[in-house]
Amino acid sequence: MTDFVTETRPHSGETRGRRGRVGRQGDGRTAASDGQEATAILEDARASVDPALRAALDSLPGPMRRVALYHFGWEQADGTPAAGNAGKAIRPALVLAGATALGGPAARAAAVRAATAVELVHNFTLLHDDVMDRDTTRRHRPTAWTVFGDADAILAGDALQALALGLLAEDPHPASAAAAARLAACVVELCAGQQTDTALEKRGPAEVTLDEVLVMAEAKTGALLGCACALGALYAGAPEEDVEALDAFGRAAGLAFQLIDDVIGIWGDPRHTGKPAGADLAARKKSLPVVAALTSGTPAAAELAELYALPYDAGDLERTTLAVERAGGRAWAQEQAADHMARAMSELARAVPDPEEAGGLLSLAEFVTRRTT
Repeated sequence: MTDFVTETRPHSGETRGRRGRVGRQGDGRTAASDGQEATAILEDARASVDPALRAALDSLPGPMRRVALYHFGWEQADGTPAAGNAGKAIRPALVLAGATALGGPAARAAAVRAATAVELVHNFTLLHDDVMDRDTTRRHRPTAWTVFGDADAILAGDALQALALGLLAEDPHPASAAAAARLAACVVELCAGQQTDTALEKRGPAEVTLDEVLVMAEAKTGALLGCACALGALYAGAPEEDVEALDAFGRAAGLAFQLIDDVIGIWGDPRHTGKPAGADLAARKKSLPVVAALTSGTPAAAELAELYALPYDAGDLERTTLAVERAGGRAWAQEQAADHMARAMSELARAVPDPEEAGGLLSLAEFVTRRTT
């Protein structure tokens, strides 16, 4: 997979207007150094929100607490402790980076509860998505519904959403009410996106358009990343125009993220993804690269439509994968990811014109769109 962001960060002495574009122009930084910076930001975010997350989960009734702790990788199915993987913490990191960019360290410290709420909502969606999609593996472990059953996984997800809104409702910060309202609206948008996704799966391969799946992807993925950035701005006391600019930045970066995630869902290495090779194709998901391929009007598109109209056969996986690529689905997704990242950079420059102050948000956006596995 190619590197989707080609800009480099400017020298700290560069001057430009408030509406200028955040450029990255040859300051000697490399993808490796940016990746190291993002990794450090993510680790710091994980360390900041994990105590609040654990406290929130500990407040749940026993059966739901057990499911939630298993889902986060902190307990085994039998309730014994585990040192598992709770996820990369991208969304809480965006909250904290947004607060830092617009309000400095004090705003970041104040935004930890909001970052925790966003992480709870994200995991609510994961628990529910796994049930609806019948995914059997997440973070290299059996999914919660395969261990505890559908009902317990769904109820645990519901509880995480309630915990998230409760955290904000109890927060004395002056931005908490606006943050709670924005997060609640985001949950509705997430649910609408998931409903559209499931509805599209019931339609034939020739009955889905690219515009439909792009709108769905923004709702399912871009909405929460945008909300995370906006909450950071709210906790920094930023004006409404900056809050909206960060929301737009997160949405555009989120759509780029989803495009890459869909590419990984087809071509990713199971040793790194934690999911079987070609899992999305096996599930006959109408992911962005697949729909781009199906609507390409090429002979490979016709072949792919024939394959998608049939029940999955493991013997056809390689043929299906090649059909998506030959029909241009992979190249289209990569180009679209680059385009949406350019839009994200433009939106970020509206709110945070100083590239040094925007550094954390830039590093995170580039990290999630440079993934290759």
